[in-house]
Amino acid sequence: MNYSFGTDDYIQYVLDKYSKSLFKIAFTYLKNRADAEDIVQEVYISLMGRGSGFDSEEHEKAWLIRVTINMSKNRLKSAWNRFHVPLEEEISYLPEEESDVLAIVLNLPAKYRTVIHLFYYENYSIIEIGNILRKSPGTIGTWLSRGRKLLKTKIDGGFEA
Repeated sequence: MNYSFGTDDYIQYVLDKYSKSLFKIAFTYLKNRADAEDIVQEVYISLMGRGSGFDSEEHEKAWLIRVTINMSKNRLKSAWNRFHVPLEEEISYLPEEESDVLAIVLNLPAKYRTVIHLFYYENYSIIEIGNILRKSPGTIGTWLSRGRKLLKTKIDGGFEA
């Protein structure tokens, strides 16, 4: 990347590189396409308002993920969200087996679905996830293990939404 922080080329580069990942992370929290898209837009607005660049691409990605998670959590805690009933989200655009697994993952508690997403879909290590979520690697390892067990139980025993 040879773009200067804050330029139009830089913003376009970051959009192209991270939008899908950030959308997936927001979706794991919000379980709603429109809300997840809103969060990603808010993250980019926050990025444009940031006064300085990043130390590295890893720092940049970690910052974007952390902001996405925080904004998603804030949306879930907002008064508007507590009184609004989301529409059933359609995930049929995915292959059937992937759609089934995603439906199961989305029904896990937030801490488990977040670490599972970051570990399996974003390919972060336990230590990196700990840094992003500001938790110890031991905690992340425990959440990942418990999340896997829950997934296995739900997949083996069938899933009822």
